[in-house]
Amino acid sequence: MATMIDLFAGCGGMTSGFVAEGFRPELAVEFDLAAAATYAANFGAHHMLWRDIAAVSEREVPPVDVVIGGPPCQGFSNLGSKNIGDPRNRLWREYVRIVQRAKPAVFVIENVDRFLRAGEFALLLEEANSGALREYELTYAVLNAADYGVAQRRRRTIVLGSRVGRIEMPPATHSRDGARAGTRPWVGTEARIGTLPERPVSTVLPDATVEFFDRTLPGIFKGLEIHLGRTPTALSLERYDHIPPGGGRFDLPNHLLPRCWREKSTGTTDVMGRMRWTMPSHTIRTEFFKPEKGAYLHPQWDAEGRHRVNRPITHLEASRLQDFPEDYLWCGTKVQIAKQIGNAVPVGLARAIAAHLAPYLR
Repeated sequence: MATMIDLFAGCGGMTSGFVAEGFRPELAVEFDLAAAATYAANFGAHHMLWRDIAAVSEREVPPVDVVIGGPPCQGFSNLGSKNIGDPRNRLWREYVRIVQRAKPAVFVIENVDRFLRAGEFALLLEEANSGALREYELTYAVLNAADYGVAQRRRRTIVLGSRVGRIEMPPATHSRDGARAGTRPWVGTEARIGTLPERPVSTVLPDATVEFFDRTLPGIFKGLEIHLGRTPTALSLERYDHIPPGGGRFDLPNHLLPRCWREKSTGTTDVMGRMRWTMPSHTIRTEFFKPEKGAYLHPQWDAEGRHRVNRPITHLEASRLQDFPEDYLWCGTKVQIAKQIGNAVPVGLARAIAAHLAPYLR
């Protein structure tokens, strides 16, 4: 069984994919308490370090076969500040420090697609050419989770570092229409959320608490317990009712447009958007419960008006579109769990990478 370390582990999206392919986690590091607790609930607290990665000492780092992780990406993201001096952009240096200590055969870095154009990525290449990572040969590309069977179009930079020979990216198993040789059509949202109740079970989490790392926080929740709705206003419901599958704010009549949208005739095309049953969703972000933030309306809508589900997706639906298992456990408040879901690496993408790496480690 190959061993692994997950840095910036979040709630365990990458670990979930690697564990599904037979990898054994030896160490995980996460700064956010709720995310660390969710990770611990699913994979055990004994190897999770809830702390700043800079505070992890070298003696706490075991030798492993693989190191994985996604250093925070807010400074690189199109939705972020694009501040080249953002200190979060330099946390990849701590990642490199752990790789130096653990000496894995392979490491995996995951980040937003803009990372390849960032100055920090150029510095990472320098480390591989003549610095701390000179033993490793790098390959990198932007992968779309939908090309690996995830019901979500999510483009992420993947960097593979290997000292056991060059490793190319895993071949795509899916494509938009299945026309690409050796691929199947993309998976639509119906495959992941089509069987869930159309009416959310509640607007609040159950009253429960759990203790991890000597701290008490809400949890543990699972399944329909996070199938949470909201209480939209009458105006919001009227707006939702005008949006067909694949549509968005441009489908709203003028009298339902807020002033900011009336005066902005271009851009932000996915806001107030509705998903389609037959296509993957757009990227699931941390505020998927707010339709004004993206294409997060439930896919069910018919032109005749007989059967429309006029609400944003629930936490459970978002987790399914991120490919989390049905029995995944969650800790934290509604907002904290939403943040964990939106920040996670889609489990199916992580699993495809893990399956691709496994033969190189035997």
